[in-house]
Amino acid sequence: QVQLVESGGGLVQAGGSLRLSCAASGHTFTRYTMGWFRQAPGQEREFVTIINWSGGSTDYADSVKGRFTIFRDNAKSTVYLQMNSLKPEDTAVYYCAIGRRYSYSLGDYDYWGQGTQVTVSS
Repeated sequence: QVQLVESGGGLVQAGGSLRLSCAASGHTFTRYTMGWFRQAPGQEREFVTIINWSGGSTDYADSVKGRFTIFRDNAKSTVYLQMNSLKPEDTAVYYCAIGRRYSYSLGDYDYWGQGTQVTVSS
C-alpha cells in the first residue's frame, strides 16, 4: 500500500508563495507519474500539474502556468509544488497523486494523499 503525505499548506496573502511537498512511502510504481490536483469549496477536483518519472516532462493547467512549478526528488520519493504569485482563486485543498500514465485525468491516478489546505487571502 502506497502512502502519500502532503505538507506545506497554510494561509498566505495574495502575491505570496508556498511550497508543497508530497512524500511517498511503501510500494511505489517504477517510472510513475506524479501530479497535483486541487479542489475548491463547492467545486470539482481539477488538474493542476503533472510530472513524469524522470522529471523531463511537465504540464500545467492554464490557470497556474508561469506561477507554479512542479519538481521531484526521486531519491527522497518526494514531489514538490512551488507556488508563487498566489491568488485568492488558488484557495483549495491540494492533493498529491501517483499514477502509471502521464495523464491529466483524475481516473488515471491510483493513489492519493489526504490533501493539504491552501488559503490565499486578499
